[in-house]
Amino acid sequence: MELAFKALFLLAAAFYLLLRLATYLLTAHKNRIFAKSHNCLPPRRFPSPFLGLPNWVRLMRAAKRGNVLEHITDRYPTYGNTWKGRILIGTSIGTVEPENIKAILATNFKDFGLGPQRHANFYPLLGDGIFTLDGPGWEHSRANLRPQFSREQVSDIEALEVHVQRLMNRLPEGDGEVADLQPLFYCLTLDSATEFLLGESVDSLLSPELNPTGDGGGEMSFAQAFNVSQGYLINRTRVRGLYWMINPKRFRDANAIVHRLVDRYVDMALHPEKRAKKISEKKYVFLDAIAAETKDPKYLRDQTLNILLAGRDTTAGLLGFIFWLLARHPHIYQKLREEIISAFGTGRDGGGKRPSFSALKDLTYLRYVLNETLRLYPSVPLNGRTAVRNTILPRGGGEDGLSPVFVPKGQRVDYSCYGLHRRKDLYGEDADTFRPERWGEGVGRGWEFLPFNGGPRICLGQQYALTEASYTVTRILQKYARIEVADTYTGPMMDLTLTVAPKKVLLRFWRA
Repeated sequence: MELAFKALFLLAAAFYLLLRLATYLLTAHKNRIFAKSHNCLPPRRFPSPFLGLPNWVRLMRAAKRGNVLEHITDRYPTYGNTWKGRILIGTSIGTVEPENIKAILATNFKDFGLGPQRHANFYPLLGDGIFTLDGPGWEHSRANLRPQFSREQVSDIEALEVHVQRLMNRLPEGDGEVADLQPLFYCLTLDSATEFLLGESVDSLLSPELNPTGDGGGEMSFAQAFNVSQGYLINRTRVRGLYWMINPKRFRDANAIVHRLVDRYVDMALHPEKRAKKISEKKYVFLDAIAAETKDPKYLRDQTLNILLAGRDTTAGLLGFIFWLLARHPHIYQKLREEIISAFGTGRDGGGKRPSFSALKDLTYLRYVLNETLRLYPSVPLNGRTAVRNTILPRGGGEDGLSPVFVPKGQRVDYSCYGLHRRKDLYGEDADTFRPERWGEGVGRGWEFLPFNGGPRICLGQQYALTEASYTVTRILQKYARIEVADTYTGPMMDLTLTVAPKKVLLRFWRA
């Protein structure tokens, strides 16, 4: 009996292995036919010995040094604008080719998705929302969000002025005094985003310790917890399919703090009588709109957290890099300030006009400064998709990189806006230099410049982010005649999570 059972087991195992082999061979045959019919050639190979383990070790060392973006970008001049390699347990195609990114995000949009791994990785913090879902779930989330960013909503400068003035009250009054702008920018964008999206501001800029949601006893604030959670998410991403191994108590505690704040807003949306102030019926509030169609608090929390991530972090990072760069290029600061003062006057003793939405759009050099900052430091510098069916990338195959590349179902394709924006063949030999004037020279056409992604998933809030950044820059430059770097560090020590921002923007200020 025992021998018969063993024989049956071995026969079943052999049949299973034979079936797997047959499936593999059949899939490989179909893939070859598909690739040949589209004239595909393999991309250049990124050396990946020992299953890509050395590549992963080098990546983690770069993360520890804080130069992951440079580490990844340095691969492209050596291995081409599109290559294929292995990192840890998975293969990846990397690209900085505009036509390939266009295919991923637009022309072949339905061939790619975020993938189940990203959803499972991000789920402990973000749940089911616009940044974790594909298909109908994503379409529904985006449809709910679209009215929030109508021109009427985005152009409400009055609401923005309140928060910017609170920021200004935190800045130095005496000449030569020092302030770190980055935590202030996080508070500004958190305050404005919570009012804009949720109907009521968290008012973190009014907190004496800038610790709006910490309950004392050493607990992390919301801002700290949000950053900690995202830091763990990016680390989980780097280990690919082994993301589940990174789940420490600090990560879980940070998620709980973030969820607690958002749950308070969800409770107010479900019970409007708990709000401190009444919201105008004419104003569209994202959270109230989705609360009108469902009373599920988990669904409401997930939707809110996803859009709050975009509303707070991206604009705070943009503002931080603008002032980090302006302080290191005083001639650009002065040129920009001259344009602003010419349009709106100085901020001395509360003077100077308040910029209007339409007037801000007329400031050409300010637009150049914002574009140049987003070119060098795009808010989401690294991104990727997973093929949901066999498809192709239009370029990157063969030694010359001009042939299509076959992308099998399940293949990960990563694209780097950070690397794309620093290509010298697109932006000139000074592509690594901060030079806003290049935007008057016809650069950044089409898919060569992607500060807000592209295609059907293009950022709905891009105009809101640019308006908030433009308005804040204008008000600060109206008040301060010059700024200087207050530390000796020569490169931006970046906080790279799901977005990117400077760790510090430590500056000295001189009033007008």
